[in-house]
Amino acid sequence: MPVARSGAAARRGRDPLAGLLELDGVAEAANQARQAIDRLLVHPVLRRQIPAVAAESTLRGARAAAALSGVDIALSELRSSEATDPVVRGAVRAYAALGPMVATWPRAPGQVLARLHALAAADLAAPDELGRPQPRAEVGQRLSGLGQLVSEATSTPGVILAGVVHGELAGLAAFGSADRVVALAAARLTMRSLGLDSNAVSVPEVGVLESGADYSTLLAGFLSGRPDGLGDWLRWWSAAVVLGAREGLAICEALARDRTN
Repeated sequence: MPVARSGAAARRGRDPLAGLLELDGVAEAANQARQAIDRLLVHPVLRRQIPAVAAESTLRGARAAAALSGVDIALSELRSSEATDPVVRGAVRAYAALGPMVATWPRAPGQVLARLHALAAADLAAPDELGRPQPRAEVGQRLSGLGQLVSEATSTPGVILAGVVHGELAGLAAFGSADRVVALAAARLTMRSLGLDSNAVSVPEVGVLESGADYSTLLAGFLSGRPDGLGDWLRWWSAAVVLGAREGLAICEALARDRTN
């Protein structure tokens, strides 16, 4: 996996993720994702209702993150505050706290990940386990490598870095609980901090959920570090970002209809 070699690549002055754009179809898929978000960002509703769209995106993102963690509930149930499942409650807590973390994420990614886990796993893990990665050598090494990627300047498109963040954290399962929620929330933070979707009006988590792909198989391919596995994951993630942008457009259209009714 390229994250493990990021330090050496950075010391040689080369973007450690540059090779990912050379994989078949990855650059094109990332560009399509960027274009889809750009189309969303010019929707007229966003001129005045960014907070409303972002709030709805956050709610839908949290629901999808919980569903990808094995607990799928209706959006109406979540909206009514009737959800009691600890996975769902944790996802909502973590996503509700993302705003202030955007500026901190590139400066102190380890601190942000610890905070995300403490929120997402508050009802799932023992108090002394919250925010603490598992004591495995591999976990520490790969989190350190990932932190370098997030903190250091990179010419790699934000879509690609977000996909690497998502895949690395979901596959590593560093905390042993709520790992997929943490991974998806961190990918959203990456998209925001790099300016890809600064106001969080797209919903990539819904794109992941609705892609129809075998998530576990794609994740295993990513973790293998093989070019075909990395390419499959990044093309799929980019396509999920496109679907997430369409979900953001659907939110905008719903708000526009509400205004005219």
